[in-house]
Amino acid sequence: MAIKIDKAITGYAVVKEEEDAPKVESTAVAAVDDESNVVQMHEALERPEELVGATYKIKTPLSEHSLYVTINDIVLNKGTGHEHRRPFEIFINSKNMDHFQWIVALTRIISAVFRKGGDVTFLVEELRSVFDPKGGYFKRGGKYMPSLVAEIGDAIESHLRNIGMLQDEGMDEHQKALVAEKRAQYEESVSQASEADVESEGDFPPGAQLCAKCSTQAVVLMDGCMTCLNCADSKCG
Repeated sequence: MAIKIDKAITGYAVVKEEEDAPKVESTAVAAVDDESNVVQMHEALERPEELVGATYKIKTPLSEHSLYVTINDIVLNKGTGHEHRRPFEIFINSKNMDHFQWIVALTRIISAVFRKGGDVTFLVEELRSVFDPKGGYFKRGGKYMPSLVAEIGDAIESHLRNIGMLQDEGMDEHQKALVAEKRAQYEESVSQASEADVESEGDFPPGAQLCAKCSTQAVVLMDGCMTCLNCADSKCG
């Protein structure tokens, strides 16, 4: 629309369409900040009055007394879409006082790492790589444990999987079917072994060797090839 000017121009100013933009932008940024106000694990995070957790029993041939590993979790951003559990502290109790000092030291260090935040899953491999100079042992089911510390790491791994910090890779359907088929064939070939003998060795056939991949005593000779009945690892590929 044209406007006719019938008076002298005494001054002028340039009006920009972007003048109102900063207000809109600041409002949008504020909204994003509200949505991104997610609490993460850090050292300054105070311990709540109540924590959720789980206790894991460790029974080893090294002692007549069991160890009880308790891991407590803190629930961050409770009631929001960002709610998740993170390990906050660990306690290990036992009637056996032989390892009292290093167990207390270990729990305090691990708890400090938990409270530091970030990716704490590296603790599992660090603990499981500790070997006892006197030799390890087989836990129930035929899985080899190189040390008591390694089994504590195994308990921590189970807990991290339960709360979703570690994903269980597992075997696909094809591998499971292959393992079931191989195990059925092997059990049929050694059917002369008594039921009592089979049960005495655990979940896998007697005489099975230790698997280098999953540390389980489940490797047997199948079709001229050493095959693991637990993870399907095979020397023949």
